Formats: sequence, C-alpha cells, structure tokens
Amino acid sequence: MIFGYTEEQLAQFFLTYGVGAFIAFMVFIIWRLARESKAGKFGTFVIFLGLGVGFIGYLAKIVIQWWMER
Repeated sequence: MIFGYTEEQLAQFFLTYGVGAFIAFMVFIIWRLARESKAGKFGTFVIFLGLGVGFIGYLAKIVIQWWMER
C-alpha cells in the first residue's frame, strides 16, 4: 500500500488521469510546434491529424470500455 491506496487503485487513477494529462500536454506541444513553424491552417490541421491519431485511439478505448461496463 502506498499512501493508503492499493496498487490497483493507483494504476487505475494514473491510467485514467495521468495519461489524460499527458495527452493534454502533448496537444499543447503540437499546437506550439505548428505555431512556431508557421504552418498555416492546413499545415496545422495536418500536424494535428498526423500526431493526434493516437489520442483518438486512446479516447475511443475509454468510450468503448465505458460502454461495455454499463
């Protein structure tokens, strides 16, 4: 037990909120990269599409899990 929580509880918390925070930070990095490279609207769209596809998969996993558990 760590701080009164079991390993399972900590893993569930960090897999839900930790990875979510990491995704939000990565979106900020992608946006900053697009801005500093002066990519324009289409270039920014392509950067977000190319680098953000993994985020969509993670979010889809959360939705599918929620749907199957209800």
